Amino acid sequence: MNLYVGNLAYQATEEDLESTFKPFGQVESVTIIRDKFSGQPRGFGFVEMPDQDEARAAISGLAGKELHGRTITVNEARPRNDNRRRGGREGGGRRSW
Repeated sequence: MNLYVGNLAYQATEEDLESTFKPFGQVESVTIIRDKFSGQPRGFGFVEMPDQDEARAAISGLAGKELHGRTITVNEARPRNDNRRRGGREGGGRRSW
């Protein structure tokens, strides 16, 4: 199960997340999302846990807990929406004028 972890402190690392989630079960992968231009963390990431029961235990056990002085949110990640580049308009987001 893919888990979304939000409100991360900018100094949080993948290793921090892995050690935070590991007591709840096997952690397959950890990714902190970074800005593609500056490389700075964007304050959220994803943790992949193969066992759904362990992932649900992590959600209930870690939601609202503190990591590096910030209260994190932990939820099941939603599937990625492929309409992100359209700019919210039907015509692909480009103006013709």
